[in-house]
Amino acid sequence: MRSELFAEANRESQSTERWVLQSKKMLRVGFGPEVLAAKGAMVAYQGQFDFKHEGSGGLGKFMKKMVSGEGGSLMRVGGQGEVFFARQGADVFTLTLEGEGITINTSNLLAFDANLQWDIKMLANAGMMTGGLFNLEVGGHGTVAVSSDGPPMVLDCSVQPTFVDPQAAICWSQNLQPTIKNDFKMGSLIGRGSGESFQLAFHGPGFVVVQPSEGVPIVAPA
Repeated sequence: MRSELFAEANRESQSTERWVLQSKKMLRVGFGPEVLAAKGAMVAYQGQFDFKHEGSGGLGKFMKKMVSGEGGSLMRVGGQGEVFFARQGADVFTLTLEGEGITINTSNLLAFDANLQWDIKMLANAGMMTGGLFNLEVGGHGTVAVSSDGPPMVLDCSVQPTFVDPQAAICWSQNLQPTIKNDFKMGSLIGRGSGESFQLAFHGPGFVVVQPSEGVPIVAPA
């Protein structure tokens, strides 16, 4: 059989690296050590693997998961072979942590090394009107894979105040402590309406990664 489908660019990567971009929209992870991954992010695997629901890891995390819903959709992946992760055709990138931490919007999380420490955090002044705005903090030594709905942009928050739509923020430096800026006057002028009266405000040494999308459009109740 002959087809451009069988071109080398479409074949599985044969790299000996553990975390490899199979393409800009698909991640290949070789095993090895276990990883924690977002449920539903696995699109294929080769070899022998176990996929298990990841528990909360303690009473504190369990209570946060019950309240926020964050961290409740993780699975522990272990075995031998390779697993491929993707999310709805989104772009994929990896971050290698060397003792640092990163805060991640869990809707953009794909997977991370299971040896990394993780916890659920709520923004300091995020009240009920913003839906709580819980995120996942990951830190230590290892790799994190994240998706972006389109090519990501990195903004330096040390130069001047930076404001980002909560659904467009993918991840940011753990040392940054964003606050909520609400401006009801702007709510009807920017973005999709209702939700855009709130922005995440960043200012300090560090970066925030932004996707060129605000996620699934919000449909006002009838």
